[in-house]
Amino acid sequence: MSNTTSSHNHSHCINEQDQKAITNKRYLPLLLINYACLFVGSLSSSLLSKYYFNHKGSSRWVSTWVQSVGFPLLVIPIFLPYYLFKSTERKPFTHFTPKILALSIFIGLMLGLNNLFFSWGNSYLPVSTSSLLLSSQLVFNLILSVIIVKQKITFMNLNCVILLTLGSALLALESNHDRPQGLTRAKYFIGFIATIGAGLLFALYLPIMEMIYKKVYCYAMVMEMQLVMEIAATALASVGMAWDGGFAEMKREGREVFDKGERVYWATVLSNVVSWQLCFMGTAGMVFLTCSLTGGICMTALLVMNVLGGVLVYREEFGGVKAVSTVMCGWGFCSYVYGMYVKNKMKQLDPDLDHKQITNISPPNLIQMDQIVAPSPHHNGV
Repeated sequence: MSNTTSSHNHSHCINEQDQKAITNKRYLPLLLINYACLFVGSLSSSLLSKYYFNHKGSSRWVSTWVQSVGFPLLVIPIFLPYYLFKSTERKPFTHFTPKILALSIFIGLMLGLNNLFFSWGNSYLPVSTSSLLLSSQLVFNLILSVIIVKQKITFMNLNCVILLTLGSALLALESNHDRPQGLTRAKYFIGFIATIGAGLLFALYLPIMEMIYKKVYCYAMVMEMQLVMEIAATALASVGMAWDGGFAEMKREGREVFDKGERVYWATVLSNVVSWQLCFMGTAGMVFLTCSLTGGICMTALLVMNVLGGVLVYREEFGGVKAVSTVMCGWGFCSYVYGMYVKNKMKQLDPDLDHKQITNISPPNLIQMDQIVAPSPHHNGV
């Protein structure tokens, strides 16, 4: 009886989500919305975090805390469609099992640690340098995707990973020329290692989420999991804040330390909170709708925008080494996009082509209804 009920609930969730999507034309707009959130969130959070440290903000716990404390904003996409817009019959947190809850808490704690590493790196390194270093997460992403979700290695994705890794290595070899005034060599390399660590943790996060999302029935549940993860990450950051006197320091910093004044300080903190939520929402949506490697590739493409943003907004140095690294990032991304284009063309010519070799970003007429609800279990990207 219990199995019958569970099967009925599962079927109801999928059918209801099909009714909400109506046709596969909803897939592409949702994908574009998530990438827009990722674009705006990634660029603005990177620049705002650097703005905080540039104007005498010094608490890495505060910088870590604001990355997840905006979790109440996720109430909007979770509860409004059901209670206000009446656009779905699925009640929030339906089928949210204890196992999913435990996994979400664990991954949230891992995400909180990643946020701390990112804050350490961003406090010591220029935005452009940290952005290029974070591109190294792609090589970790590919390796872990092969291990965790059986990602198929092709010439296109391997070429992309190699180019991005070489770009980061080239930047490291010339690190002495990029160190800000007054920053010791030791602190610079602490920032360097912390940023690489953040990339590694995030690379682990992406394929783990892809594996979990294969059992997730609808986009609403993705946002519910994201809410739990952000709460766990906030709890970790709050413990660190309390242990290090961060909350009292936060008030003092706004009144006495931040050189742009208290109002600008709190505006910076609030803007950071919103931008980070956009970034994480976009990331979760991209992984759910495509795959972990495609999500990582898209994020790496945005790192080039972060580099240019750091140069334009903060007048950071953009010498030959950084220019070559940026070109490598762009070249690697373009090679991956070309690979997706070729695979889609092959799929059009041969519908029986192995799904493992096809990217999840397909033309609307190739997307089946069940792919709108969740990625195919055999769908692992280029």
